[in-house]
Amino acid sequence: MRILVISDSHGNYPLALKAHELAGPVDHIIHLGDGADDAELLQEVLEVPVLRVAGNCDFDASLPRELTLEIGSCRVFATHGNRQAVKSGLSLLIERGIEVGAGVVLYGHTHLPAVLRDSGMLLINPGTLKQGFAGSYAILTVQHGEPKAELFKI
Repeated sequence: MRILVISDSHGNYPLALKAHELAGPVDHIIHLGDGADDAELLQEVLEVPVLRVAGNCDFDASLPRELTLEIGSCRVFATHGNRQAVKSGLSLLIERGIEVGAGVVLYGHTHLPAVLRDSGMLLINPGTLKQGFAGSYAILTVQHGEPKAELFKI
């Protein structure tokens, strides 16, 4: 399974569409918040399922603040990251990932792309698509239960 992971588009849906174009074929798109309207637009115009969580700048109360997904035999935890105070470090995020039994943790909020391993989990921040920033996105690939991630600049 191949998943496009984006975050923090802050109304810059043209760059979100560009990320999808550059990513090539994907099975899903996951938007990690601060651009819920952008994610909704992607869902309307693309023929790929779009999953989303709310960020601190999203005000749709119906959106979940976090998701736990099963991708093959890999459990993926997705959140914006503001509630785990990721701008001050990743300890609360890692703790939450352990609580839900995640093999992969997806987060945004910092606008800084990162892929790292900690506590047996793959942590991925795709960066931001906000206008005025160096845009980036991530591709998460899960094959035979093994997750891998790559970051790409736009």
